[in-house]
Amino acid sequence: MKEPIINHIFSTPIYFSHLERNLTSIELKFVNKNKKESHNNKGNIVSNNNYILNEKPFLNIKKEIDLRIKEYFDKIICSSNQITPYITQSWLNYTDKKQYHHKHSHPNSLVSGVFYINSDEKFDKIKFFKDEYKTINLEVKEYNIFNSNSWWFSVKTGDIILFPSSLSHMVETKDGDNTRVSLAFNVFIKGKIGDNIQLTELIL
Repeated sequence: MKEPIINHIFSTPIYFSHLERNLTSIELKFVNKNKKESHNNKGNIVSNNNYILNEKPFLNIKKEIDLRIKEYFDKIICSSNQITPYITQSWLNYTDKKQYHHKHSHPNSLVSGVFYINSDEKFDKIKFFKDEYKTINLEVKEYNIFNSNSWWFSVKTGDIILFPSSLSHMVETKDGDNTRVSLAFNVFIKGKIGDNIQLTELIL
């Protein structure tokens, strides 16, 4: 039998980029300062400051992330609407050995992202989930991109990931001796969408 063609449709974009420099001593000092000003989350700890990218020590980091967000909207969303994406909230996560980050998604946001400040590619990963109802649940002998309910990616220091905010994700119990430090952020849009005549206009 001739080899079949299997097409992929309605894909979920997981955008990967990388910061091509090390953090400065000022930026690292700011990261350490915020660890002392943090609180317990479900499985790890999170900074009290949830507008981290508005702070002066991280303004250059914000510029780098804004470039990736623009590319995501230009290449993936490709909207003809006159919209401008912008970062809403941003915060630091600190995950030590045997800690985790619970499964969650990000409401009131269109796109979410993570910048990895300290991550060991050998041990650290992010896991995504396909949350949908199944009419039947068949046992799987070999997982692939079509039959999997979850998928994970290894992450390393400097990685920047963007994905739809509705996509559930988590960090499983951490191995390795490093403290995994990540900067998470949400993105929304400004501008006008819809149509005035069709009564679908929305000014954001």
